[in-house]
Amino acid sequence: MGPRLVKRRLDDVQRQLAQARESLAVLEEQVAVWNDALDDARIRALVSETPLQSKEYEELSRHVMVANAEMKRRSLDVGELLTARDELLRVWTPKDEHG
Repeated sequence: MGPRLVKRRLDDVQRQLAQARESLAVLEEQVAVWNDALDDARIRALVSETPLQSKEYEELSRHVMVANAEMKRRSLDVGELLTARDELLRVWTPKDEHG
């Protein structure tokens, strides 16, 4: 792989990494809010002992479980992009802009 191709690929991976990190950070914030809501729903379900409150808790619990799985997937994506970036950095030799 030529130096220009490596540089282009490195720029692409770096852009993808920034987007993946931002996406993960947004999801982490959302999951934190949903976890708080889940705690509240659990308490309401325990106190009220109504089927409606229990159902609300179960639905929110499934939602949070799916979000946590997505957060894990995005974390793995970030890790893969970091590995790809590190590999590209090992083979890339930056050239002086003037020569």
